[in-house]
Amino acid sequence: MKLITILGVAWMLLLGATLASAAEPSIVQTNRKTTAAIANARREFRIEKRYLNLPIKNGAPKRQITTLVNGKVEVKNDLELADGAPDWWAFMDVSAWRGKTVTLQVDKLPEDSTALSSIEPGDSIKGAENLYREPLRGQLHFSSRRGWNNDPNGLAFYNGEYHLFYQHNPYGWAWANMHWGHAVSRDLVRWEELDDVIAPDDFGPMFSGSAVVDWNNTSGFGKDGQPAFVLIYTAAGRPTVQCIAYSTDGRHFTKFSGNPVVKQITSGNRDPKVFWHEPTRKWVMVLYVGLPEKKHTIHFFTSPNLRDWSLASVTEAGADGGKFLFECPDFFELPVDGDASNQKWVLTAASSEYAIGTFDGVKFTPEQSKLPGQRGKGFYAAQTFSDIPKQDGRRIQIGWFRTETKGMPFNQSMTIPLELKLTATPDGPRLTRTPVKELESLRAKTHELAPLTLKPDSANPLAGVRAELVELDAKFEPGDASEVSFNVRGATISYDAKTQELVVNGDRAPAPLRDGKQRLTIYCDRTGLEIFASGGLTYVLMPFQPKAANFDLAVRASGGAVKFNTLQVHELKSIWK
Repeated sequence: MKLITILGVAWMLLLGATLASAAEPSIVQTNRKTTAAIANARREFRIEKRYLNLPIKNGAPKRQITTLVNGKVEVKNDLELADGAPDWWAFMDVSAWRGKTVTLQVDKLPEDSTALSSIEPGDSIKGAENLYREPLRGQLHFSSRRGWNNDPNGLAFYNGEYHLFYQHNPYGWAWANMHWGHAVSRDLVRWEELDDVIAPDDFGPMFSGSAVVDWNNTSGFGKDGQPAFVLIYTAAGRPTVQCIAYSTDGRHFTKFSGNPVVKQITSGNRDPKVFWHEPTRKWVMVLYVGLPEKKHTIHFFTSPNLRDWSLASVTEAGADGGKFLFECPDFFELPVDGDASNQKWVLTAASSEYAIGTFDGVKFTPEQSKLPGQRGKGFYAAQTFSDIPKQDGRRIQIGWFRTETKGMPFNQSMTIPLELKLTATPDGPRLTRTPVKELESLRAKTHELAPLTLKPDSANPLAGVRAELVELDAKFEPGDASEVSFNVRGATISYDAKTQELVVNGDRAPAPLRDGKQRLTIYCDRTGLEIFASGGLTYVLMPFQPKAANFDLAVRASGGAVKFNTLQVHELKSIWK
């Protein structure tokens, strides 16, 4: 009994100690002072240089940084500021405010943070000594100098230049702070990145849209005989609305004081694609609108002047339903096999699926819908150029290429420029995609290896060819071979002759023979592959990072002999200066 009492008392003492420990906070002795948070920390700069270089730490807590100019709020962004050593440096172009006082205000910073004190004014981008030569910088594909890029926006030809605008987070490696980035090119190949043109404002962040040249000055924005270059974009605030901005030099853009030009329909209305419809002498806006119960629609609006818009019609996801018309629409007319008397309208979605039909200036009537587009991975939100000169006559497209580049101060890229056509097939007209001819200017050295017949026991005809940036062009007749396989810097691209499929790193896509022949064009960059087959009916792209030291190329046949009419390897130059 006495033993039981002693055990009971011991148990009670132990229980009490445990409860006390759980109820009271533990006391930890440390030599480090507890860090307090400073609200609305500020630093002022008298602007004498072009940039403010900002320290960024990927994954750090996001802080709202407000930019004030002479005390007036200009823009707000959310940044992963580095409290200590940064992963990389973002840059803010402040040249427009030269001679003025710019204040950067951070909503909350740890007391011991060096984020504000380490901001460095300069006329160059800090840490950019290796700009465009970074290990994972695509050398054939456009990417922004710093930060994140996604959807191409406002593709247009103006003042002798191809303009590429795009969704841009200049201050982070991931999606956020949507601005419109801007780059120009005279040949669709070599790009010069300019300053961002529109930044978040009271209407919200700057989401996707398009651009047109107002040749007839219907908007009244043109001056001195110079037509206005007009951007049409979604401002994704609350509400989400459609707005415009304009320029007469292609460099400096003014947001329209009468914005928005289209008010919110639902919070899911976005990505306006605008074009001039000559038969009705009106502008047409093609707008994605998500309706309740996950209903996906395209709203068509018309306008005489780009300022005042009226709803003309609504097209749902297509005759066979589904969500293929989800966001980032594009809409254009193409002849079938070049026949000007047989024109069709093509409506594409962000996924690259599309519909073909007719359009009378008011309503689109699909004849075939939910047709498959690209067959690979990482292609999204493609757009075609407006206002390409009539004597050129091409429909040229660029898409967002989802190429993740961990460890770099930039992320994502654009596809190479693609020429779109409509070609007749037994199933009806279909889109084709092929590389634009301007890319041939990148060819530094060409290896001609055909004609030849390749047997299963043949030596590798590409054994003596090594290249980092590759364009491989092959035209062959499979004959009795079961497979023709290429290895390009560690990537496997095979043609299954039995099933008539292209197999890229294990992913299959239909690629029918045409007149008993197959033609493959393969582009390999540091960050990905773009592959064209069956006259452009099959387009496969794939994010892919070859090992830096692997420049090997190979081709082999299985099951029988393959006759190559063409087998060329082009060593390519970089698009960057």
